[in-house]
Amino acid sequence: MLFVFGTITAFAQNGVNGLNTATTTLKTYVDPVTNITLVIGGIVGIVGAIRVYSKWNSGDQDINKELMGWGGSCVFLVVSALVIKAFFGLT
Repeated sequence: MLFVFGTITAFAQNGVNGLNTATTTLKTYVDPVTNITLVIGGIVGIVGAIRVYSKWNSGDQDINKELMGWGGSCVFLVVSALVIKAFFGLT
């Protein structure tokens, strides 16, 4: 019986060390991922601005849906980058 409880305690220590290692490894990837997300958000913003501008110049009166779609996706990407940093405590 003592052998079984000793084995369970030993496994728990290895799990804690593994979780700490995984946490530090994930924290090294947070900055590059947020930078890539911000770059993608900028590209989406530029593409969206060009599409809205071309629709506006072509005389389309209903550009609000297009503007909200592209603008919303750009805002989502920027906010998600900030949320990722805040989640890992790297703000």
